[in-house]
Amino acid sequence: MSFSWTPHRFAGGALALDVANSVVLRHDAARRIDRFAVSNQMRDFPHAAAEFCAERALFGNIAPVAKENEADFIALREAIDRYFRERILTGGDDQSLAALLESVAKVLREANPGSVAAATAHSVLRLIAMPDPERMKICGNCGWLFIDRSKNRSRAWCDMAVCGNRAKANRHYRRKKEEIP
Repeated sequence: MSFSWTPHRFAGGALALDVANSVVLRHDAARRIDRFAVSNQMRDFPHAAAEFCAERALFGNIAPVAKENEADFIALREAIDRYFRERILTGGDDQSLAALLESVAKVLREANPGSVAAATAHSVLRLIAMPDPERMKICGNCGWLFIDRSKNRSRAWCDMAVCGNRAKANRHYRRKKEEIP
């Protein structure tokens, strides 16, 4: 299966969240798709991140993950999702934070400093230190993690053009269906 990396795929607002969001429909086991399970997708991700990621100015051109570091990168991705999702829903706990920091430390020790894995680890550290963590949210449509940078902090979807439109169209369809006698 082949995918294209489009601007929508980088709606998280931070490289670490975009990496976590590489699992599509994470909350739906029957339809879940791991984009990094396709080797060329993981290899192509850094180029797309350099073009579309909100943090591209910080990291610039980044190298793909070395084959020997792929398992650590995937472990980091899962730790990112677990910790930040828990932090949004319950405020987080020391156990999941410790696991995330251990994964970050391992990547920083072993990965090439110019790789997407190292850049992702640095992005995680920036997110942990984020001054207003309540801006981090979970998309009400697809379940992706994102940073709400709207002025009034009311953003409900990772991307209005995709998830927002789908949610609004679904709501409109249900209302029209209920009106039919």
